[in-house]
Amino acid sequence: MRKFFQEIKADLKFKTAGPGQKLSEPSRYCSVLPRVPKEKPKAEAAPKPRQGPTDEAQMAAAAALARMELKPKGKLPSSQEAIKNQVRKELMAEAAASEKGLSAEKEDLASPDKEGAAAPSVSGVYFICPLTGAVVRKDKKEKHLREAIQSYFSVDPVAASIMEIHTFNKDREKVRAGVETMAKYLDNIYLHPEEEKYRKIKLQNKVFQERISCLEGIHRFFQAIGFETKTLPVPGQETTEEYYVLKEEMLTKLEDLKDYKEQLLSSEPVRAQLDRQLCLFKPSPEAARFELPNDFYNLTAEEIKREQRLRTEAVEKASMLRTRAMREKEEQREMRKYNYTLVRVRFPDGYILQGTFYARESVSTLYNFVREALRDDWLPFELLGPGGLKLTDENLAFNECGLVPSALLTLAWDAAVMADIEAAGEEQPASPLKPELLSRVQTLS
Repeated sequence: MRKFFQEIKADLKFKTAGPGQKLSEPSRYCSVLPRVPKEKPKAEAAPKPRQGPTDEAQMAAAAALARMELKPKGKLPSSQEAIKNQVRKELMAEAAASEKGLSAEKEDLASPDKEGAAAPSVSGVYFICPLTGAVVRKDKKEKHLREAIQSYFSVDPVAASIMEIHTFNKDREKVRAGVETMAKYLDNIYLHPEEEKYRKIKLQNKVFQERISCLEGIHRFFQAIGFETKTLPVPGQETTEEYYVLKEEMLTKLEDLKDYKEQLLSSEPVRAQLDRQLCLFKPSPEAARFELPNDFYNLTAEEIKREQRLRTEAVEKASMLRTRAMREKEEQREMRKYNYTLVRVRFPDGYILQGTFYARESVSTLYNFVREALRDDWLPFELLGPGGLKLTDENLAFNECGLVPSALLTLAWDAAVMADIEAAGEEQPASPLKPELLSRVQTLS
């Protein structure tokens, strides 16, 4: 069969048209019939040599032949002439595509763009700033927090500097060590106000340099609680050193120093709250289709290192016989690569409640999320996962249940309670959801 196609290819002649010209008639250049020599008219000039096929035409012909060879071998056409006609159609189509500068394969790839890509289920991951109440996107979160804390210096410089220390120093162990050392300095001043040595802190002191000076925000804290920088002579030497020295007026505000110390020890990092982006959708057959933005998949540098380590371990274990428990453990590791998950809960009446969660949050937060959306939050219900599996252990995280990076769950009412309500004859609202949610219902596209 391949030899047969090659003979056809040898017989076929193409002539590609230039810009603005049409292809020559197929009967003249694409005929596969044997050529019968004709008598040359006496008055007719010698025929011009035919132009050979272009590179594009040859590639098109080769592609068509290769494609036909790869097609499943079904029932052969009734005659060789029918086969030749089919090949001719294929080659003509390829030639036309090459004339336009676009192959058939490229046209197939371009067609989804014409229809338009599916819109994402959410536009991104968003957070609520606890200082300003503003909703900001994930990649703008830290910048917004810095600006908010900076603005807070005009209101309470001590509190603002403590926020900086706890929020922007990522190494929590270093923060703990530095804060505890600072607390000892303030304790000594509070307990021994008459001792001048406790009111001076040498900036080049080894302990100060290693534990305190390296922390972001710590120098603004010193200034806020009443210290100033001074260059003082070193006792017994001719050199000078820089010190933090407590201002004299602060000796009358020792209780304030004690409060600052307690505030420094008890404070926590300022954390933007994940915006649930609560949405309610009308019943839709598209409920199980999710289009997630990159925010749900992006990994931090620290997470990338962890993923690389896990992959290395996976290669080492690939040749080992693994138990079911080992396989399940590896599946859980795979689930941990996601930071967020988009969850939809479908109610018995078809309405769909949607929210964004941390992948490591417990399922109990989802139950609370649903209850807050109900008119009567006391109504008992269950959430069913894929395959009708009940999510009974609310302490498990979403990624431990396989509900990442997205999931569609089904809500089921407690049958006994619903039967009692119906038996009581009380008139029930059309939907169990809060009216304010129903007023903002959307169509899931």
